[in-house]
Amino acid sequence: MLSLVRVSCVWALCFASACSATTAPGAAESVAASAVAPFASFEIVENDQTGDATLAAIRSSDRASRTPDGKLIALPADELTRRAGVFAANRLFTEAREYWLAFLEKYPNHPNTSAALFGIGRTFYQERQFNQALTFFERGVQPAYLSTKEGRDCFYYLAPTLLRLNRASDAARGYEQYVEKFPQGERVENAYLNAIDTWREADKPDEAARVITRTRERFRNTATATNALFARLRLEISQGKWTNAVATCDELLRSNLSKETSTTRNEIYYLRAFSLEKNGKKDAAVQAYALIPDDLNSYYGGLATERLEKLSDAGRKLSDARQVRVRLAAMNATGQYPAAFRDEILRSVRGRAVDPRLMLAVMRQESGFRPNLKSPAAARGLMQLTIDTATKYAPAAGVETVTEDALYRPATNLLLAAEYLAQLGKMFDNLPEAVAASYNGGEDNALRWQRRATHDDAGVFTSEVGFAETKDYVLKVMANYRVYRTLYTNNLRPQG
Repeated sequence: MLSLVRVSCVWALCFASACSATTAPGAAESVAASAVAPFASFEIVENDQTGDATLAAIRSSDRASRTPDGKLIALPADELTRRAGVFAANRLFTEAREYWLAFLEKYPNHPNTSAALFGIGRTFYQERQFNQALTFFERGVQPAYLSTKEGRDCFYYLAPTLLRLNRASDAARGYEQYVEKFPQGERVENAYLNAIDTWREADKPDEAARVITRTRERFRNTATATNALFARLRLEISQGKWTNAVATCDELLRSNLSKETSTTRNEIYYLRAFSLEKNGKKDAAVQAYALIPDDLNSYYGGLATERLEKLSDAGRKLSDARQVRVRLAAMNATGQYPAAFRDEILRSVRGRAVDPRLMLAVMRQESGFRPNLKSPAAARGLMQLTIDTATKYAPAAGVETVTEDALYRPATNLLLAAEYLAQLGKMFDNLPEAVAASYNGGEDNALRWQRRATHDDAGVFTSEVGFAETKDYVLKVMANYRVYRTLYTNNLRPQG
C-alpha cells in the first residue's frame, strides 16, 4: 500500500497546473499540454492513482467498508490515506476529505498528519473554497510539522490562498516569510518570483521592484535571475514606462534564455516592438516586429503580422507577404488540422457564442481527437474535462447527470465543453488567449493575469500568464486556432 507521503506527492503532481501558484518554468507538463498526433489509436492514459479500474476498485472497497448507517468502519492508516489519495487524484474531493478526516480522527499523532492536513487544504483550494483551505493550511504549519515537506507546503500555500481571498499584501508578505523561514525550501525560487507579482497585485510596484532586485542578487547568473528581470519588464509595461521597457528587453536579449526561463526570444522581441510602438516610434516598431519570424507554430509571429498590417504602408506590405506564406503553409498542412467530429461540434455550439474552430483548436491540443483519452490528472475525453468541471457546467448545458464514463462520449463531452467555453468567453470578453489560459489554468488565475496586463493587447496578456504549462498551452492552442481560421469557415467547411 502507498503511504500518505507517496499519495500526496502523486496527487500534488497531478494538480500542479491548476492548483499551484506560479509554476516553475520547465516544470513537467500534463498530457493535455503535450497532445499526441491526431487519430492515433484510441487508448486510455492512466497512472496508479487515476486509472478507471483503480477508481472502480476503491469505490467497491468504500461500499464494503461502511456500516448500515453509512459510516466508515475502522481501517488502517495506510488504507485510509490510500483511498483518500485515489479519490483526490480523480478530483472527487468530498470523498477524499472524508478519508483524510477519518485518518486525522483515528491517528492524530501519526507521522503523516501534516500530509493529511495539506491534502485537505489542497482539495478545498482546488474547489476555490479558500476560507476552508486556509483553515487546514494554518493547522499544518505547527512547529512539529515544519520539518516535513507537507508542513512546508502548508506554509507556502498560505500565501496563494490569502491572495485569492483578496489579501494581496498579506499574501506577498507570506511569500517573503517563506523565503526567510526556509531559505533552502523546495519552493523558495517560486516564492521570490510570486512575491514580485503579488506586490504588483497589491498595487505596490515599489515593493515589487525591491523584490526584483533582491531576487536577482540572490540568484545571480541563474534562470531565476532572468525570470526576475522578465518580471521587471512586465512591471514596466504595465506602468507604461516604454523607454525603460525597451532597455530591459535589450538586457534580456543579451541574457541566457534557457528552457528554465519563463520567456522566449520571440516574446521579448514582440514586447520590445510593442513598447516602441507605444512610445510613438512606428518605423522602429515595424523593423522590430519584422524580426519575429512567422510560421504555423509562431504565436508571436502571428501577432507581429497583425500589428504590421496596422502600422504603416511598409508594414502592410510586410504583413501581406507574411500572410501569404502562412496561408500556403496551412494549406499544405490541412491533413494535420482535420475538422474532426464536425456534426457534434456544430450541435454543441448551437445557441452559444463559441467559435467551433476554437473548439477544434482546443481539442487538437487536449486529446489529439481521441475520445477515449484519459490524462494522469483524471481529465477525460475529447476536450479533457474533469468530473468536477463537467458537473459544474452540466445544468447550463442541459445534461442531467454526469458520470466519468459519459465524458468519453463525444456528444456529451463536446456539449459540456462548449458550455464551459461559452461561459469563459463571456467572462473574458471573447479574448481567446484568456479563454485558453482559463481552460488550462483556471479562471481565477486568468482573471489575475488579465488585471496585471493592464493593456488591451493579446501578447501582453500572454506574457503575464504565470504557469509555464499554461503559457505553453496558450501558445499552442492559439497557433492551432489561427490555422483553423485559415482553413475553415465558421461552420467548419473548407475555405474557398
